[in-house]
Amino acid sequence: MSDNNDLTFNEVCEILDKSPTTIKRYARENLLFTEQNGEVLSFNKAEVMRYLACSDR
Repeated sequence: MSDNNDLTFNEVCEILDKSPTTIKRYARENLLFTEQNGEVLSFNKAEVMRYLACSDR
């Protein structure tokens, strides 16, 4: 994990149990908040966990 509040692309794929293509689409459609540093995407951990909690309903 890169930072306590950030998750890597691969970590998000694993946590949400989704394919890389799906996670990229979620980011593009603003379903998940991302930050891009060059070509590296990072995801806010709180947002990913919020999405996970909502998707379990």
